[in-house]
Amino acid sequence: MADLRDSDLLLQRFYSHCDARPNDVYLVQPHDGGQVTEYTFTQVLEEARRMAGHLQGLGLEPQSKIAIISKNCAHFFMADLAIWMAGHVSVALYPTLAHDTVAYILEHSEAKLLFVGKLDMWDELKLGVPDDLPCIAFPLAPPTDYPEWDEVTQAATPIEGRPTRDAEDQSLIIYTSGSTGRPKGVLHNFRTISAPTVSLARTLAATKDERILSYLPLAHAMDRWLSECLSLYCGFRIYFAESLDSFVKDLNRAEPTLFVSVPRLWLKFQLGVFSKMPPKKLNRLLKIPILSGIVKKKILTNLGLQHVRFAGSGSAPIPAELLAWYRNLGLELLEGYGMSENFNFSHLTRPGKGRAGYIGHPHPEVDCKLSEEGEILVKGPGTMVGYYKDPEKTAEVMTPDGYLRTGDRGEIDGEGRLRITGRVKELFKTSKGKYVAPAPIENLFNNDPHIELSLVAGSGYPKTHVVVQLAEDWLPKVSDPAVKAQVTAHFEKLLGEVNRQIEEFEVVGFIAVAKDRWTIEGGQLTPTQKIRRNAIESMYVDNLDAWYAAKKKVIWEE
Repeated sequence: MADLRDSDLLLQRFYSHCDARPNDVYLVQPHDGGQVTEYTFTQVLEEARRMAGHLQGLGLEPQSKIAIISKNCAHFFMADLAIWMAGHVSVALYPTLAHDTVAYILEHSEAKLLFVGKLDMWDELKLGVPDDLPCIAFPLAPPTDYPEWDEVTQAATPIEGRPTRDAEDQSLIIYTSGSTGRPKGVLHNFRTISAPTVSLARTLAATKDERILSYLPLAHAMDRWLSECLSLYCGFRIYFAESLDSFVKDLNRAEPTLFVSVPRLWLKFQLGVFSKMPPKKLNRLLKIPILSGIVKKKILTNLGLQHVRFAGSGSAPIPAELLAWYRNLGLELLEGYGMSENFNFSHLTRPGKGRAGYIGHPHPEVDCKLSEEGEILVKGPGTMVGYYKDPEKTAEVMTPDGYLRTGDRGEIDGEGRLRITGRVKELFKTSKGKYVAPAPIENLFNNDPHIELSLVAGSGYPKTHVVVQLAEDWLPKVSDPAVKAQVTAHFEKLLGEVNRQIEEFEVVGFIAVAKDRWTIEGGQLTPTQKIRRNAIESMYVDNLDAWYAAKKKVIWEE
C-alpha cells in the first residue's frame, strides 16, 4: 500500500483515539468469577506510558526484543503499546507451549525481558524461563516472585511525550506454531502490520462502534490483527473471555458485531443448539414462516451472536453443510485465508460471492497466482520482513519477483476464488506408486458431525486409511454397546460415501477410531488447532499392520 500515511501507523492511530475520546471505554476485562474492570483510552495510555518509562530506564538497545507469554487480556494490549512506545519489539509466546519451546524462543529472540500474564500452565512454562531473565507479572498472572505490573508502573516515571515509530521499524516477531519442526520467527515492521489493517477496516467498513471478543490466541497473527491492530486503528471496544467455562457468558456480555472463529468452535456451537433442540425438530420449526424468524433470533441471541454483521471462519476448511446451516439462521460465515508470513492478509470470501470449498478472493492489494507445481503464491503489503536471524529460510519462501511461497497447493476458479487442495509437502505415496493428497479427503470426513478431527495416511500400503477423533459430545455415548454399534454402522456407510467421491487410487480402506484425545498439550495439535501429522502418525505406526490385516471397515482402538 503505497499511500500508507504516518497517521495510519497503529501507534499514531491509538494516540488519535486518546485525544478524540479520552473517557470512552477501550478494554473490558472480566475476572474473579464475572466481575469486570473497564479501561478507558486515557487509562490504557497512562498504564502504557508508565511501563514504557520503566522499559526505557533499563537502558536497552533500540529495537530490543521484549517477550509476552499470556492468554488474552487487557494488559497484553498495554504491554504491546509500552514496548512500542519504548522503541522495542514485541515477541508473543503461545500460553500452551512446552517448556523446551519456551526456552528456545526466548533464547532465539534474544528476549531482554518477559511479561508473564494470565496462564493455566505456568508450572510447565516456567521451566523454560531462564533464571537470569528479568520478568514482570501481569495482574492476572499466577503467583510468582516477579515484580508486579502495578508496583512497577507506580514507581516508574512515564515516558515523555507520545513517541512514534517509523513504518520500517520492527514491530512484532510472531513465532510459527511449529507443525513442521522448530518454530520460525516471522518478523514484521509497522508497515506490514498497519497496511493490512487499514485495508481490512475498509473491507469491513469497520468503525469505532464495533465490538469484538478477543479470545483466539494473541500470539497468533489472526487475533493480533483482528482484535488488537484493528481496534487500535478504528478505536472500537475490546472484550476478553475469562475462562473456557464462562465463554458463552463472556460472548453474551460482548454482543460482538465482528466475530471470527475456527471450524471446531462453529461446530460446537451447532452441537450445543442440537443438544437443546434435535435437528429434525429444529428443521421443522425453521420451515414455519412466522415462527422461523423467532427461532433464528433466539438461537443467535443465546449464542451472543445476534448483533454480528461479519462472521468469519479460518485456520482450517469448514464443511459446506455447516456453512449452509448458519446461513439458514441468517449468519453468513465468510472464510478467510492467510499466514503469519503475510499477517493473514491474503484472501477473504465476499458477502454473497462464496462458493463451498473455496476461500474467496484476494484482498484488493494482494496478487495471487499458482506456480507450475500448483503452489499458491501471494504478494501483498503484509508480507513479512523475513524470518528473524534466518536469511536462508527467508530466501526459500520468497520468489525472485517477491511472491511468498505459501506451501499450500491450490486451484483458482473462473471468478478468481481460491481453493486449497492440500500442502505441498503432505503428499505421500501408496505401495501402488500413486501420490495422495490427504487434506481434501480429511475434509470429507470432517464434514461428519460424529468426527472432530481426522488424519488420512497410508504411505507404503496398498490403500489409505483414516484415523478419526470422535466428536467430544459422542465420547460418553459410545460406552453403551448399542450406541457404539450404531456409530460403527454409520461410519461404515460414511466410508462408502467418501470413497465414491475420490479417485480409485485414493480409496480409504478403513476408519480407525482413536481412543486418546489429540490436544495441544499432548503435542498432536498446534496452538492454532492444526494437526501435527508426524506426531499423530507416530502414535499408531505400531498398529498399522494389524489394522490392515483385520480387513474391517471400522476399527476401534483398544
